[in-house]
Amino acid sequence: QVQLVESGGGLVQAGGSLRLSCTVSGSILGGILMNWYRQAPGKQREVVARISSGGNTIYEDSVKGRFTISRDNTKNTVYLQMNSLKPEDTGVYYCQADRIGGKNDVWGQGTQVTVSS
Repeated sequence: QVQLVESGGGLVQAGGSLRLSCTVSGSILGGILMNWYRQAPGKQREVVARISSGGNTIYEDSVKGRFTISRDNTKNTVYLQMNSLKPEDTGVYYCQADRIGGKNDVWGQGTQVTVSS
């Protein structure tokens, strides 16, 4: 059974950095487009970064220049490096795949990121 497991969240001061990881089990990451979403308190979930199977990336405007999405297919892991964090980056971060391991719309459990001012 395919699973996505996020880790790396925590509490950080504004201006700090965190690196989130999303590890795939039960399937292989290679060939899969992966997304990182964020859900801030009281707001809808939004995609913040996307990486194609070939490594092409897209970012939401508010994180451009601060966040970097990457993948290591040998480790079955996708990363989100977050620098220059702001209080408005606070939220639960989820990794997601539209289709992986024969399943549609697969989500991780989320990891909390809290940025204090």
